[in-house]
Amino acid sequence: MMEVRTTRRSVLGAGLALAGARTLAQPSALTDEQRSALKQANADPTLAPDLLLPEQDMAWWRDAKLGVFVHWGLYAIPGRGEWHMDNDKVPAQRYAQLARRFDPKHYDPDAWAALAADAGARYMVLTARHHDGFALWDSPASVGRFDARHAAARRDLVAPFVTAVRRAGLHPGLYYSPMDWRFPGYFKPHELTANAYAMKRQGYGQVEELMSRYGRIDILWYDGGWLAHQGTDADAAWFWEPDRLNRMVRRHQPQVVISPRSGWQGDFDVTEGDRIVTGPIRARAWEQCFSINRGGWGYTTYGDTLSGDDVVVRLVEAVVRGGNLLPNVGPDADGRIPAPQQRTLREVGAWMRRHGEAVQGTRAGPLQPVDGVWGTTQRGDLVYLHVLRWPAEELELPALPRRVRAARNLSGAGVGWREHERGLAVTVAAQDRGAPVTVIEFRLDAAA
Repeated sequence: MMEVRTTRRSVLGAGLALAGARTLAQPSALTDEQRSALKQANADPTLAPDLLLPEQDMAWWRDAKLGVFVHWGLYAIPGRGEWHMDNDKVPAQRYAQLARRFDPKHYDPDAWAALAADAGARYMVLTARHHDGFALWDSPASVGRFDARHAAARRDLVAPFVTAVRRAGLHPGLYYSPMDWRFPGYFKPHELTANAYAMKRQGYGQVEELMSRYGRIDILWYDGGWLAHQGTDADAAWFWEPDRLNRMVRRHQPQVVISPRSGWQGDFDVTEGDRIVTGPIRARAWEQCFSINRGGWGYTTYGDTLSGDDVVVRLVEAVVRGGNLLPNVGPDADGRIPAPQQRTLREVGAWMRRHGEAVQGTRAGPLQPVDGVWGTTQRGDLVYLHVLRWPAEELELPALPRRVRAARNLSGAGVGWREHERGLAVTVAAQDRGAPVTVIEFRLDAAA
């Protein structure tokens, strides 16, 4: 599609003058933020299949199982979450004034990365730019230079994050939202064409900056590819041209793992929200993301915090179905992760130090999970049983692929088992069961 060309200065001026002039009818009583969380990807699986990573390049990500998401930006200042600008109908010019106050004195990405590593995470993803349009780096492509270099911070905040994550032995990931609430053309792409395509050019330029400046980036986590808060990301593929965008990304980062929210199918699927997943093992790589703070993804002064046990249950329910987990923290405006969120991650880390071998480096199966009760993971001749609930003293399972040679309770002192014509029966004394999950390792006879 041909782009209407105009200058950045004129487009931004027109955009700010028109900000707030949204007249689109809303399809339901849900807020835009709620619809964002509920929308499902419906990308055409035939769109640019040559851009998908081969399985060997996805292996590290599938092995990792656990990452940490970080939502951080100007929205941390008012402490009302990352959707503050839209939810509270803050005009773009007034919202932009927050940049004058954004100078995080206690920003310590090494401490963030150390916390993630202590939790047992293998990767970490930072919101380099959210829907408000503010970039955490020095971004020449940003319309109006709405970025950290031209805020009170006067510095690039992405570079030290990437360096710190690598230094901690983790894989760095960057989140990017191509939509930008400063542009009325986002809400009326057909009527305000020049404005909309200026936003698109900005997006392409900023993605290229992120993919070309910081060495190897392992994850590109797109979000917000829909238009006017309507439909799905794939419905807006005509506008964003995600196959063209991601061919550019692959030129700079051939092995980066890409999320599906640019309208392209991506290398993995996303389940958003902290509901506990159910159902069978999923064939395609997928990830569940949610915020540890139920008040929002970005920093809020309100909202309860999920416990370590809450996160562990969601981790187990994901990995026994072939998924990863990406719990989120929201640092405050000064760069500090709130203490309750730190405590939750440390509780997860304590569980992972004891049970991580049953999670990381495994694949789902060989048995299909039973919702809310148990599931399995496997690696080589080992099968790990994850029991979330004991319906009876003896747990009945289908037969494993080969005879059990030995069993070990990772959560306690003992385990009993017996194989019979219908499958496998497992018992663990109440005092030897784990909280919130009991993990048992079965060593099978070697394959013939």
